[in-house]
Parts: sequence; C-alpha cells; structure tokens
Amino acid sequence: MAKKSKIARNEQRKEIVARYAEKRAALKKQLIDPNSTDEQREEARVGLQKLPRNASPVRVRGRDAIDGRPRGFLSSYGISRVRFREAAHRGELPGITKSSW
Repeated sequence: MAKKSKIARNEQRKEIVARYAEKRAALKKQLIDPNSTDEQREEARVGLQKLPRNASPVRVRGRDAIDGRPRGFLSSYGISRVRFREAAHRGELPGITKSSW
C-alpha cells in the first residue's frame, strides 16, 4: 500500500493537468506551427515555461487503482503486476489464462 500523501499528490497533479490541458495544447500548437513568426514562437515558449510544473502530463505517475502501488503498473489494465497476477489466477480478467507448456 502506497502512502496516502503520495496518492493524494498524484490525484492533485491529474487535476492540474486537466485544468491546463487546453492552454498547453494551444501553446504547443503555436510553437510547431510553420506559419507562425519567430516572435510568436518565442511567446509560446515563454508561455509554456510559465505554466505550473505539474501541468505537464509526464509528471503524473501511473498507479494501481486499488492500492496505489507505483511500480510494476500495467497501464492497459490499470493495476499493478501483483494485482494482475492475483486477478488472473482467480479468473477475474476475461481472456487471461496462465500459460503452461
């Protein structure tokens, strides 16, 4: 089980990313637009730098939906490798079987 403070901070980051997503996308679009001038690109670059650090989606940590485990996270299932193995053994994941040969 992860610390409650770490889970809460990650949730807070998700909210900040969602809040600034539209503004961030507009600035990035302006930055790579071939028709924009050098001044406009510079404004977009400075604007991106002025956004909060936690507005970047890269800073959001993938965590297990059940207990918040940060390592061994399987993003396609939303759970950690430990929970995945337990759920697969119990047959709770459709289409997942333990391999044997």
